[in-house]
Amino acid sequence: MAALPDLETLAATMTAAVPFARTLGIRYLEVEPDDAGGVRVVVALPDVAEFHNHVGGPHAGAMFTLGETASGAVVMAAFGAQLERATPLAVRADIAYRKLALGEVRATARLARPVADVVAELDAGRRPEFEVSVEIATLDGTVTGEMRVLWTLRPNRP
Repeated sequence: MAALPDLETLAATMTAAVPFARTLGIRYLEVEPDDAGGVRVVVALPDVAEFHNHVGGPHAGAMFTLGETASGAVVMAAFGAQLERATPLAVRADIAYRKLALGEVRATARLARPVADVVAELDAGRRPEFEVSVEIATLDGTVTGEMRVLWTLRPNRP
């Protein structure tokens, strides 16, 4: 696996590429490899009254954006070195809201496949698909949502 970007570089790349995440003030907290050859990223959504819903927690759209941003950060960390030859695209996403979230929430995203396996498919001329799982939780660790995002690397046309 290619070296992961440092957190500052990943945050700058994502902030520039995803203006809506910048609008929500999403912060990038961690990026690291995992034991299975994948990548783990943690991002945070601040507790801002303007982003609340009718029961005082983060709006569902803000929670979805947090999770999708975390999954995109995993993709950028894992496959940023492939951008000259492939474009990452979200294929589909689903989210389950488990409990009312109050206060700051954090999303922890994990690539479900080894990076090397996905790159090998790309090397073989295929369009790989891979899932990123996301857990959304409050600062005390209470899981408030779970998300799955299916991504692909679409080979660029010459």
